[in-house]
Amino acid sequence: MRSSLAPGVRFLRAFSRDSWFRGSILLLTFLIYTCYHMSRKPISVVKSRLHQNCSEQIRPINDSQEINDTHAINDTTWCSWAPFDQNNYKQLLGAVDNAFLVAYAIGMFISGIFGERLPLRYYLSAGMLLSGLFTALFGLGYFWKIHMLWYFVLIQICNGLVQTTGWPSVVTCVGNWFGKGKRGLIMGVWNSHTSVGNILGSLIAGVWVNAQWGLSFVVPGIITAAMGVFTFLFLIEYPEDVDCTPPQHHGGPGEDQDNPEDPATGPCSGKESSLESAARCPHEPGAEPAAISFLGALRIPGVVEFSLCLLFAKLVSYTFLYWLPLYIFNVAHFSAKEAGDLSTLFDVGGIIGGILAGLISDYINGRATTCCVMLTLAAPMMFLYNHIGQKGIASSVVMLIVCGALVNGPYALITTAVSADLGTHESLKGNAKALSTVTAIIDGTGSIGAALGPLLAGLISPTGWNNVFYMLISADILACLFLCRLVYKEMQAWKASLSRGRGSSLALTHPR
Repeated sequence: MRSSLAPGVRFLRAFSRDSWFRGSILLLTFLIYTCYHMSRKPISVVKSRLHQNCSEQIRPINDSQEINDTHAINDTTWCSWAPFDQNNYKQLLGAVDNAFLVAYAIGMFISGIFGERLPLRYYLSAGMLLSGLFTALFGLGYFWKIHMLWYFVLIQICNGLVQTTGWPSVVTCVGNWFGKGKRGLIMGVWNSHTSVGNILGSLIAGVWVNAQWGLSFVVPGIITAAMGVFTFLFLIEYPEDVDCTPPQHHGGPGEDQDNPEDPATGPCSGKESSLESAARCPHEPGAEPAAISFLGALRIPGVVEFSLCLLFAKLVSYTFLYWLPLYIFNVAHFSAKEAGDLSTLFDVGGIIGGILAGLISDYINGRATTCCVMLTLAAPMMFLYNHIGQKGIASSVVMLIVCGALVNGPYALITTAVSADLGTHESLKGNAKALSTVTAIIDGTGSIGAALGPLLAGLISPTGWNNVFYMLISADILACLFLCRLVYKEMQAWKASLSRGRGSSLALTHPR
């Protein structure tokens, strides 16, 4: 007597070939961008080692003898890494951060154009290989004993430029496979690659930060380059390349979210047999969609507002990304490794915030309102974290997670679900390549804020950390203000929807 088919096998067979390919692409793009963010994080962890109070490295054995007798006990810079051993080290570290972020902001606007016109597999693979190379070269400065500021600045500029290959490419690839079948919740989960990458980068850098800090960069660089090779071997740009059913793109922004022909839920979802899917959703070869112009993308309603909002939201997020470990190190007096590990809780909160933002915005059908409410709550929470967050480990853990959720939630929502919503505008006609340009404009504008935040933090922090937090709170409020018009439009839409619902109820209650 034969046994029944194993439950696990039945589960696997429940998914069609199309579903497996789509799932693998979603996972691969998740891992790709996790590596990009993993390679950006080590600098924030290593900062506390580039400049530290070296007198703490000498411990007197008795009144007349010291463990290290080659340095005076009052010499506080002998163990720092030149050129960051100067009193203006915060400005120098800010300049290194800014070199990467300014290059990234400028390159993002250009990268969207290249991403539309070059094969994504080659473009993304080359970008990851070069990103891994430049990340490793920064760490090799430790082993080569390089103490020239221009070397670290140049490496960061090059790394910032090549890292722009990532975001427009992964968004376009996901667009090719999923079309309009994107939802706030799904994209919120997918976008957790940002926080997962930050967490992995912090943990990996923390392993070597107190010993050979160069390895904190070399190891993530090798992993990123290896992922580039994996991308070259396995990335599939279009469903048609492997005889999968292409998604159906639909236009208008007012279109029903649960359209039966949505590729995530409808007959083109790949949940039926290949013959049925081909019969219902035949693939007709057509002309290659033209790229949208820069001005044409700016004219799409909501692009300018969300771009400017992201500028200030990303300013706050990236200031935490680059300066939080040093802040914890200086204020709470943890070790460099402990500060790096504790800073990962901010990114844990970011994962939670991104998922919640997508879920809530789906439920209320209001992306701008969700972002505005979370940003409004983030301002007082940052104030509280600065004043009471370092008074105990429990309060620090809770405040970091809450602040991470409220700061990174809107940032995650705008760069994913909002971009997807704008990509379904009727002027784009479902053009996934045009979505690359729209995404690059939104994220490129946000990257200007990402460059300004760490720079301002480096300039302001010598006057006191309180002033840095006042700057972050001000930026947070400005991000809210840019969404006011869109929030008002969403409220008007809700009001109109309620009026229609009441009218329908009255018509049913009092038929003519």
